[in-house]
Amino acid sequence: MSLRHFLRMSQWGRNPPSERRVKLVFGAILVCLGIVGVEYMGWWPEWAESQPRKLKP
Repeated sequence: MSLRHFLRMSQWGRNPPSERRVKLVFGAILVCLGIVGVEYMGWWPEWAESQPRKLKP
């Protein structure tokens, strides 16, 4: 780990994020995991899938 990571951790130790921000981050992570789970199970609708583009040479 670099010095920058240690400085960031010390700042978070002195001034931790609010409970609301922690809940927001965990909520966003849960939504993402839910979408991944639905897609993995095959329950994602066809209309919501993106069409792959062909790259121009």
